[in-house]
Amino acid sequence: MPVPRRLCQGISKAILVSTLGAISLCAQGRGPAGPPPTPKASAPVDLTGYWVSVVTGDWRFRMVTPPKGDFTSMPLNAAARKIAEAWDPAKDEAAGEQCKAYGAPAIMRIPERLHITWQDDTTLKMEIDAGQQTRQFFFGASQGKGGDWQGVSKASWDLMPGTITATDGGRAGLGSVDGRAGSLKVVTTNFKPGYLRKNGIPYSANAVVTEYFDRVNEPNGDSYIIVTSTVEDPTYLTTPYMLSTHFKKQADAKGWNPTPCSAK
Repeated sequence: MPVPRRLCQGISKAILVSTLGAISLCAQGRGPAGPPPTPKASAPVDLTGYWVSVVTGDWRFRMVTPPKGDFTSMPLNAAARKIAEAWDPAKDEAAGEQCKAYGAPAIMRIPERLHITWQDDTTLKMEIDAGQQTRQFFFGASQGKGGDWQGVSKASWDLMPGTITATDGGRAGLGSVDGRAGSLKVVTTNFKPGYLRKNGIPYSANAVVTEYFDRVNEPNGDSYIIVTSTVEDPTYLTTPYMLSTHFKKQADAKGWNPTPCSAK
């Protein structure tokens, strides 16, 4: 009977932790260790550069604004439906809140380009041309103030069990551990309430967004970021709202086009 993937990962992690613990014990007495590497230096994956959205699904929700009242696939409660049914983009514009659909819970679903750089050794910065938004991912002690569209994003490296690379000509049982396999995990809170979709489907200031950023390198040289996100909102959602969004690596800034937020 196949073993569930999560159980396999748990077993692998336990083995890896035990192995690393033994290595640590053996290493004791060899002199003082140096300072731990910075988040930048210890990054298991390189997410820097320019990236462009790949829209292969949910075209009618992402490429155009859905009509009022279209709640397809959204786990909304009655309060959320009432707010969405009263959506009026003209009122948002008049109130200066054109960016309601560009907050942290929704920004990655808008067709866009990303520019990701290291702001410093402990802060990863993501500039987004759609809506001229900027996200900052803070490792360690939070440095963000929050209260804006992007809130406060706490980042960490989610290290996976080491991958096995065959060293015996393909025979099972031998291999080497690659300790740099992992993802960027980002948990975002403390943002302004806004829309999960442009047609007024709301999220509250109490929502929590958890994202995993994985880089995938194809044999032909193409590279992609896969963003797996979960929005949990006890105010408006009956269950967590989960999505997967893809971005393709670009060689340069070609196509970069900062544009203001649009309510429509």
